[in-house]
Amino acid sequence: MPYHHGDLRRAVLDAALEVIAADGPSAISLRDLARRAGVSHAAPAHHFKDKAGLLTAIALEGNEILADSLAEAIAEDRTELIDLGVRYVRFALEHPAHFEVMYRPDLYHRKDPDLVAARERTGKMLRGRVEAMTEKRQLPDARLAQLAAWSVAHGFANLVRGGNLDRTIGDEDPAEVFRSLASTMFGGHDTVAQ
Repeated sequence: MPYHHGDLRRAVLDAALEVIAADGPSAISLRDLARRAGVSHAAPAHHFKDKAGLLTAIALEGNEILADSLAEAIAEDRTELIDLGVRYVRFALEHPAHFEVMYRPDLYHRKDPDLVAARERTGKMLRGRVEAMTEKRQLPDARLAQLAAWSVAHGFANLVRGGNLDRTIGDEDPAEVFRSLASTMFGGHDTVAQ
């Protein structure tokens, strides 16, 4: 799809997301993305400087999308940690390229101020739910509870994305399978904050 007018930055991001979803982040080339967008090979560098800059923009966007989804759940008074885990799994499945890049700090500029702020926003929402849960259940270590919750959601999402659970879950909605799994592991649908 040659680029004709409009938002070149968005066109390059969208092309990069397609490449990453199909072939992984190692397949990214600014020259190839410029060709796909129908612009000079130097045009993407104007917006992103280099490949790491492009991947930083993708990681930033992914964190913003995830944070917005979590904030929406909280605004809807869906304050159960399990609900946020379901949102996390859905995000991983609906935004595979973002998810692939976000957790690979070797690919991007990890100290980018906008990215640091977006990651902190996402983390703060998740930490808040875990801290409320640990207080309610009188668990001794919120840090370990947070690590456990993230590991379960992240691990499950990666297993589904890799096709490792196809036979196990069949045609079931993976996010709802995760809800059942997390309910079993973490003791039901306790609301962690009201």
